[in-house]
This record gives sequence, C-alpha cells and structure tokens, in this order.
Amino acid sequence: MSWSLQYFDNNGEMIDTPQEPCVTSVFPSQNDAEAFVSDTWPELRAAGISAITLLDGDRVVYGPMSLDPA
Repeated sequence: MSWSLQYFDNNGEMIDTPQEPCVTSVFPSQNDAEAFVSDTWPELRAAGISAITLLDGDRVVYGPMSLDPA
C-alpha cells in the first residue's frame, strides 16, 4: 500500500498544497511516515499545520492527530 499524510490547519481544513517542510506526503511505510512527523512536527506546526491524518491507501489509520505539544 501507499502511506500518506493529510495536513490540516488551525480551523480543521485540509491543506491541499502544504508548504515547506511538507514536501513529503507519500511514504514507503507507516514507520517512515511516523518518523517524518516525529522529526519535523515543530516545523510543520510553525508552517501552520495543526494536525495530520495518516492514510494507508484510502484507509484512515488515525487522525486527525494534533501537533500541539502535550
């Protein structure tokens, strides 16, 4: 399957064309997608992304998941 991320703004609206650092939206595995989010969440948040959803093909694995600190 193809693993991908959807990005959401503060209003819960999906961002169709995310800016840097969101150049990667498709990943070879769930681990790669989660590592990307883990490594870049502060930059994603600074770019106006407040939540992500992880997809396996068309199936939602989880999300939207907030990127706000706990």
